[in-house]
Amino acid sequence: MFLDLREIATVGMVLFAVIDIVGSIPIIVDLKRKHGIIESGKASIVAAIIMLIFLFTGEEFLKIVGIDVNSFAVAGSFVLFCIALEMILGIRIYRDEEASSASIVPIAFPLVAGAGTMTTLLSLRSQYHTINIVIAIVLNITVVYFVLKSSSKIEKLLGQDGLGVIRKTFGIVLLAIAVKLFAANVKGLFI
Repeated sequence: MFLDLREIATVGMVLFAVIDIVGSIPIIVDLKRKHGIIESGKASIVAAIIMLIFLFTGEEFLKIVGIDVNSFAVAGSFVLFCIALEMILGIRIYRDEEASSASIVPIAFPLVAGAGTMTTLLSLRSQYHTINIVIAIVLNITVVYFVLKSSSKIEKLLGQDGLGVIRKTFGIVLLAIAVKLFAANVKGLFI
């Protein structure tokens, strides 16, 4: 077992930035207003299951499709780059359809365990030990649960300006991580 606190912290911060649950508070509050209560526990558990399944079977799925992990990691770095630009510049590059309910579907997938998160998991798997990624997933899902449970209080506490600062800060961190992932994996494409 390769338990490493530094790796757990790094992977945890990457996932925290990609999931961007704090930046999603306005969306969560809006969903709660439109559709009633959000089942925080159920949404968190489903998101964790989706992430863990993709962490362990995503690479095999890529092999079936004929894509190597380095190619996926480079593609993932582009996705992370775009997500970071959205966070920093306050623009929307990817537009998803409006959610019809506040069930597991809009919260667990794609809000928490969306395409960016899945791409990030496989990209991280090429760099870090699996046990550390699993621990980071559990820690992030715990944060997701508490944010979902207290989203209205957090929104009032931070205000729109506070949420904006947090979102832009994690956007810059995510941008740096995207560059690092690209640099580390692009070499593998030519070997």
